[in-house]
Amino acid sequence: MLGSSLKVYLAPGATDLRKSINGLSVLAASSLELNVLSGSLFVFCNRRRDLIKIVYWDRNGFCLWMKRLEKEKFQWPADLGKPASIDRRSLNWLLDGLNPAQRDAHRTLNYTTVA
Repeated sequence: MLGSSLKVYLAPGATDLRKSINGLSVLAASSLELNVLSGSLFVFCNRRRDLIKIVYWDRNGFCLWMKRLEKEKFQWPADLGKPASIDRRSLNWLLDGLNPAQRDAHRTLNYTTVA
């Protein structure tokens, strides 16, 4: 499930997270116009930004993952007008309380040989 080519989509704005697997998967398919059976992660945040739910398809059924913060807020991007695609590292940043769009991380280095 969590391979390097995993796609992660953030739903724009606030979502009513009283919805569960059925409601969120339909929301991803209809409103976000994305293939919910692709194995991608679809991430939703509530208005208070203290709850995140992630829905994804895993081989033979939908899975739902949830994280609720007791005191802090998620740094959910406010300017999303459409679903935003982020990588796994940015999702981890978001879940750790960091801005997923930050540019202050170390850049990736790609070498072909070791000297």
